[in-house]
Amino acid sequence: MVGTFSHPGCGMRLALKKFRTIALCACLMLAALLLYSDHLRQRPATSLFHRVILQLTSPVQGGVRTLVHSTADLWQHYLWLVDTATENEILRRDNRRLQASLREFDEIRFENQRLKKLLDFREASSLKALPARVVAEDASSWFRTILIDKGSNDGVASGMPVVTAEGIVGRTFQISDHESRVLLVTDASSSIATTLQQSRSRGIARGHGSGLQLNYVERNTEVSVGELVITSGTGGVFPKGLAVGTVDQVEREEFGLFQRISMRPTVDLTRIEEILVLLRSEP
Repeated sequence: MVGTFSHPGCGMRLALKKFRTIALCACLMLAALLLYSDHLRQRPATSLFHRVILQLTSPVQGGVRTLVHSTADLWQHYLWLVDTATENEILRRDNRRLQASLREFDEIRFENQRLKKLLDFREASSLKALPARVVAEDASSWFRTILIDKGSNDGVASGMPVVTAEGIVGRTFQISDHESRVLLVTDASSSIATTLQQSRSRGIARGHGSGLQLNYVERNTEVSVGELVITSGTGGVFPKGLAVGTVDQVEREEFGLFQRISMRPTVDLTRIEEILVLLRSEP
């Protein structure tokens, strides 16, 4: 049995023949359009031949026109998308800048509020006070201290009271030229002579890490949870009447002379940023 064999060159010749036919048709149509166009310039009337040419070429013209319009629309949409993407990036950048500015303004507003409270407190108390900023804090479990940005060159000496508008913070105890360390009221070595504001009973507030313990309040004294404890003015360090803490818990044992009273400091010592150092009056 003899099979047929197709040479690769045959397919190529057929493809060239088809392409030649298409190219010839395109050239004829282009020539017809040119001829028709030239004739229109010379003769305003349309002959039968020209009407036939127009009818034959109108689909091609419509397709070309549609293709041109589609290409133009696509290009315009592409440019619009590019412009939109650029505008969006600019808007996002502006938005980030505005957000940062708002955060800065909020921080300035909060700082102004804190400083205003300190200023109002200083004016109301008529105490000679030096404003300072907290620059560091002791994170160890052994001591409760902070570092402020004022020292001996600013008039700070050891043992001076440190306060905020809310109450007692502590006292200075290590002084350098431009910085001072403050022992917080919650430090275990801190003690303050105090008075219960309502009962006027006296006691000693001592620190125990995160809070305060009020000692030496007699057992028969009526003490309420939430009662304010203020400085008594004795002891030679803190002036009278400054807030120290509020009563958080009261325990009376069956025997004993004194109550067990826990206190919460009136100042949130974990969030202080600005303080006042109460300076000693010159003799």
